[in-house]
Amino acid sequence: MSVPAELATGTPEQFTAYGEEVGLAFQIADDVLDATGTSEELGKTAGRDAQLAKSTYVSVMGVGAARAEAERLARRAVGHLEVAGIASGALGALAGYIVTRNS
Repeated sequence: MSVPAELATGTPEQFTAYGEEVGLAFQIADDVLDATGTSEELGKTAGRDAQLAKSTYVSVMGVGAARAEAERLARRAVGHLEVAGIASGALGALAGYIVTRNS
């Protein structure tokens, strides 16, 4: 099995930073989808976080600000790779998809 070039050139710290940022972006995007999507779109009960009175980025910041924060974190994730001279390639595409998905 070959390793993609962007994975072979990075350090564990660079990928840890990317993973932390992209992971939080994913969670925030999931919170936004829960607040804005339908059960049919999501394949699960929409609005469940609000029903359970969960503290989420959406409940604290609102939908628009939470969405903006997820996008900011995705950009920062890719930035960690770029600063290290790692071609973002598939990892950059993944970060973008995480915050633009609709299910």
